[in-house]
Amino acid sequence: MDLDKGRVVSIKGEIVEVEFYRSVPFIKEILVLEKDPSIFLEVYKSSKENTFYCLCLSDTSKISRGDKVERTKKFFEVPVGKELLGRVIDIFGNPLDGGPKIETKEKKEIWGSPPSYQEIVPGREIIETGIKVIDFFVPLIKGEELGIFGGAGVGKTVLLLELMHNLSFFKKEYAVFAGIGERIREGHELYETLKKTDILPWVSLVFGQMNEPATVRFKVGFVAATLAEYFRDKLKKNVFFFADNVYRFLQAGNEISVMREEIPSEDGYQPTLYSEISALEERLVSTKNGAITSIQAVYVPADDITDSGVQAILSYFDSVVILSREVYQEGRFPAVDILASFSSAINPSILGKEHYELLSEAKKVLEQYKNLEQIVTIIGEAELSVENRKIYHRAKKILNFMTQNFFTTQDQTGLPGKYVSKSETIEGVKAILEGKYDKVPDEAFLFLGSLKDLKL
Repeated sequence: MDLDKGRVVSIKGEIVEVEFYRSVPFIKEILVLEKDPSIFLEVYKSSKENTFYCLCLSDTSKISRGDKVERTKKFFEVPVGKELLGRVIDIFGNPLDGGPKIETKEKKEIWGSPPSYQEIVPGREIIETGIKVIDFFVPLIKGEELGIFGGAGVGKTVLLLELMHNLSFFKKEYAVFAGIGERIREGHELYETLKKTDILPWVSLVFGQMNEPATVRFKVGFVAATLAEYFRDKLKKNVFFFADNVYRFLQAGNEISVMREEIPSEDGYQPTLYSEISALEERLVSTKNGAITSIQAVYVPADDITDSGVQAILSYFDSVVILSREVYQEGRFPAVDILASFSSAINPSILGKEHYELLSEAKKVLEQYKNLEQIVTIIGEAELSVENRKIYHRAKKILNFMTQNFFTTQDQTGLPGKYVSKSETIEGVKAILEGKYDKVPDEAFLFLGSLKDLKL
């Protein structure tokens, strides 16, 4: 009798119960089916003596009661290396782009630990994105995390793709993309967009689409984080980490929790919600080797930002962009709710005195606009005082000036994308606040690049 073998005693959905004769596996060990080694099982807890519940990472229809299972004595591993740049893989490292098999010198376990507190290097350097509303109102710090929050169809993926284009293409730095639980069509469109815009050679893409088992979707983020850590620690590179969509990661964890028959928390989420998020997010940090700058899209169910799952993710981000359905319906893109968005970089010692003061003044004007808009809606603009009318129109000009055509949508819109430097954005907002363009119609500021493009 082979001591490292067991047999399948029951199958329930994606949960496979395996009995071992003597040599028992450790938690999270990978097991393979004797008759088909491409079928992977991951041990997650014991059910009784010498018997373990395992998560199936493959097609359970190929498993039968009584099948023999072999221990590998290894955790889940993924191939890592430069060879993965420009390639699309699944969580096992198999190519999904129709290209040749990927051969790498190294493999790395995906269940890594976050760096120690002493190793983490806090960031203070602002990264210019070329997107006006982010550079001015929600500045991104190198090595920190930016979350893009919004309901269905308000432009999360488009904004994330534009950030990927501007940061990877213009900065020429490595990027890792985690496609978690999104549609296959969207994954294919992303691949084609990256190919057309010459970003692909700088990016490694890991996909676990909506049709995949929850056990696979749950691991996509960890596989992508492992690649990012390799680029940071072994190759000493600064890395951009993109994820779309992190809420699907939570959903996959919830589905696994239901399969395990765990008692959910009061609002229906898994009891392990916070530990699962921290296991992923705490690894995406900067060390002395290099920085991982993380940009993640987060679906907000039913546009409810107070949803427990959304709130659990929210606390991990240093900067947050909130996308608004109301702004989207008004036709202003990207549809950012400026007053609801925030950044940890809003500090004069990081931004500089001029940017900080202009940002504070602009937000103050937008707050006043919010109140004045209600008055205008009810009794009309004519009832506003001369001073309030100035504030009202300057705020509208700022809001319109923050709209922008994107490189990644120019095939659909026919309008060329614009990269606007942070200095040009600051100059533009300053000129509007100083009243230099009070006589120009508000609509003239829609979808401009810098104010140099303004047609007077």
